[in-house]
Amino acid sequence: MIFVELFRLLFVLAGSAAGYEAGRTVNGSPHAPVIGLLLGAAISYVIGGAGGRLLDKGLQRAVFLFRNTPSGEIFAASIVSTTGMLMGLVVGLPVLALSRSGFALLAAAIASLVLAVLGWRLGSVKGREIVAAAGLSRILAPTPNLHPGHALLVDSSAIMDRFLLVLGRGGLLPDGMVIPQFVIDHVRSAAESPDPVVSRRALRGLESIEALRGMSVPVHVARDEVPEVDDPTLKLVTVARRVGLRIGTCSTAVVDEATRWELAVVDLREVARALTPDHLPGEVLSVELIKEGRQPRQAVGYLPDGDMVVVNDATHLIGEASVAVAVLSTQPTSQGLLVFAKLATDRQTTSRHTSGRSSRSLA
Repeated sequence: MIFVELFRLLFVLAGSAAGYEAGRTVNGSPHAPVIGLLLGAAISYVIGGAGGRLLDKGLQRAVFLFRNTPSGEIFAASIVSTTGMLMGLVVGLPVLALSRSGFALLAAAIASLVLAVLGWRLGSVKGREIVAAAGLSRILAPTPNLHPGHALLVDSSAIMDRFLLVLGRGGLLPDGMVIPQFVIDHVRSAAESPDPVVSRRALRGLESIEALRGMSVPVHVARDEVPEVDDPTLKLVTVARRVGLRIGTCSTAVVDEATRWELAVVDLREVARALTPDHLPGEVLSVELIKEGRQPRQAVGYLPDGDMVVVNDATHLIGEASVAVAVLSTQPTSQGLLVFAKLATDRQTTSRHTSGRSSRSLA
């Protein structure tokens, strides 16, 4: 926004100077220069604002093309920015030589501003290479303390789901996982949410971290802060690019953004969906019902693996720790598997217990 306003200011000054010069060419009217100055200022104010916003978006797009390069250093960005400003002055010198007017001077200033901003942004993303080329890597860009190459960088959606605990128990996290500090802070805030479902999932996530540590799974906390970025998704992918790790997530938005940045990402829900069979109609499950559903007399509960179960005609059992329900159908969603069920009959419950005893006998 500051760049847009500076661009508009310089454009207004240039437009005012151009209008004044045009008014001076009109013979016989002493007020023509003033009228020309006012018209030039008004027209350039509108055009400068629109042009500044378009130019700012263009510069951001230019930087976005370099998104996969390492983050630069302030020193490198300053050097490139200064070089860009000097290049703008060099470009403006021929114009100043041909036309010794205020308009030419302001045109050179605008060119210097644009190239200086572009140089700063390019220096921010190409800084590590520039510092290395200058032979100053050991001073200005020391080698970062990278985490184990096969560790998984996880976000809050992965922590608040069940999959990390399953992977840890199965020994599928040999190098552990890396959790950015801002992710832990987000999960702790969610644990204090007034929404009982969100709070429960967050508390389960925090408990799973401690459980993984108890299983001797390495859990690293990344102290990397990204104060220049507000969006949590962009924060995560920025840290992933810095440390060079795969992202483990249950968020579609994170998967899409990581794909745009061409970063390695693992959608844990897709993995679980491919490995976990659906609950078959008629299967009897034990579920804790915790709240009412959207339809009359519907109750909602969750299975131990986190899947939501909607049970018909069961509102009178809300608060029960273990309710036997029979599966009617299932539906995959972006949040996991949605199970529709009804209360199990005594016959179905007895059949389930008999089947369980038979299985243990065969074992």
